[in-house]
Amino acid sequence: MKKLIMLGTGNAMVTKIFNTCFLIELPDGELFMTDAGGGNGILRQMEQAEADYSRIHHMFVTHGHTDHILGAVWMIRKIASLMNNGKYEGQLHIYCHDVVADMLNTMCAMMLKKKDLANVGRDILIHEVKDGQVVELPQLKLTAFDIFSTKAKQFGYRMEFADDGQVLTCLGDEPYNPKCIQYAQGVDWLLSEAFCKYGDRDRFKPYEKNHSTSKEAGELAQELGVKNVVLYHTEDKTLATRKEEYGAECSKYFQGNVYVPEDLEVINLG
Repeated sequence: MKKLIMLGTGNAMVTKIFNTCFLIELPDGELFMTDAGGGNGILRQMEQAEADYSRIHHMFVTHGHTDHILGAVWMIRKIASLMNNGKYEGQLHIYCHDVVADMLNTMCAMMLKKKDLANVGRDILIHEVKDGQVVELPQLKLTAFDIFSTKAKQFGYRMEFADDGQVLTCLGDEPYNPKCIQYAQGVDWLLSEAFCKYGDRDRFKPYEKNHSTSKEAGELAQELGVKNVVLYHTEDKTLATRKEEYGAECSKYFQGNVYVPEDLEVINLG
């Protein structure tokens, strides 16, 4: 069974939860990682999720904002150390666009110890992917796409699973652009940012930050005809009511299944 493991669900400036990043567990137990949060807190999240680093051989980094890329450097350091101690078999493949690739290579060169850095380019491979590029992996087909961010360059992806043909699309952490319709329309699982509730827009000001709300996420999911929508990249001031209230607002506009996960929550993908 495939699972979505939410390591973090918060936006960049949260302090009560971790930044948005997640694992997709595949039928054979392999873990596909997306982003890694903003620092070494990713190591704590991995530990609390009881996730095995040795099962992560593929990772996607959406963009170069601090809350998505800095944790990736810690993942590289951790896995490089495991490699050096004979506790990790195979290679780690990181997929990202050109800007992120340059950032990761530069940060690794500046920050890693020589023995850890020696793995980068040898057993830790940073692959630059372009808009629309398809990557064929043993259990899935990954298509990277530009989300047309108005801020930092950002890619999302469409993931087609080999075992059952289900499709999952990660839209990154900015509002959907209609130019991406071919990657999102009719998918089984849509992962969408929802900075706050529409009812709280005056308090959290999502539109000024180029984000959207759970209302727009519901409208989008309905428009695209998807089956399930997962909301993430939220504020952390309403955690006590977030799951219930975000879900209720989204469901007013979307007839499918709505998931508003907590950090470390696991969602069965079938």
